Amino acid sequence: MSMILSASVVRVRDGLPLSASTDYDQSTGMQECRKYFKMLSKKLSQLPDRCTLKTGQYNINFISSLGVSYMMLCTENYPSVLAFCFLDELQKEFITTYNMMKTNTAIRPYCFIEFDNFIQRTKQRYNNTRSLSTKMNLADMQTEIKLRPPYQISVSELGSANGFSHIAVGEYKGTGKISAAPHQRLEPVSLPGIVSFVLSLLCGALNLIRGFHAIESLLQNEGEDFSYVIAFFLGTAACLYQCYLFVYYTGWRNAKSFLTFGLICLCNMYLYELRNLWQLFFHVTVGAFSTLQIRLRQPQGKSPDYNV
Repeated sequence: MSMILSASVVRVRDGLPLSASTDYDQSTGMQECRKYFKMLSKKLSQLPDRCTLKTGQYNINFISSLGVSYMMLCTENYPSVLAFCFLDELQKEFITTYNMMKTNTAIRPYCFIEFDNFIQRTKQRYNNTRSLSTKMNLADMQTEIKLRPPYQISVSELGSANGFSHIAVGEYKGTGKISAAPHQRLEPVSLPGIVSFVLSLLCGALNLIRGFHAIESLLQNEGEDFSYVIAFFLGTAACLYQCYLFVYYTGWRNAKSFLTFGLICLCNMYLYELRNLWQLFFHVTVGAFSTLQIRLRQPQGKSPDYNV
């Protein structure tokens, strides 16, 4: 008998389960599929937005959109078009019901468990295909699947049930190459972080203005040193790069922030004759403060108890 067995809603960035349907089947096959659910949820950010995993008697299908993935388990003979129509309906209802801000800031697993009521009702409708009244949607989904079929994940790609091996997805029709590493999100911005960001922009603007003034002075007086212009513009670039490092995650981020701070110090040492001690102290202090805030704002870690 072809039918949908269970479904769940998972946050893509870290695999936090937001809601799930209740199922009481404790068979060996179902227990194995639950392991696959957890394994897939940890790698959603590395996978295409529409995938299918075939596991013998069962299929796991999922779609991802706006940072949330909608997963379902069905029997192997359940029509693929119906499966993705079911997931599409869950997606539309979830987006309509819940604010994305709450989804992004959720900490506890299954904090939207009341969504299970809608999952259960929709599952019953899709398990009774005779009363299903979505023929127009089915036709649209059939066309979409033909144009962009779901990526087929093999069980061998998942590795062992205790941990993931690397999933070499390669190229996926309609999405290009899949990134080898998920995009890292940084922790929420703090008030000191905002202050350091604004002060870094201010220092960059001051350096830029002084740099243009140095160019004007150079054009009027041939004896002026052009290296001062370079020092001002290097200081501007260093301040702006500190702002970039504070906002975005990059490799060797902490090392880059210390090197940038070193460049700010060198530029201000060279400009010692053109600035008083208070100006030098202000620029160096802001650089040190911004470096500290970059160091403190680390990538978001995974909250405990995600797979309970």
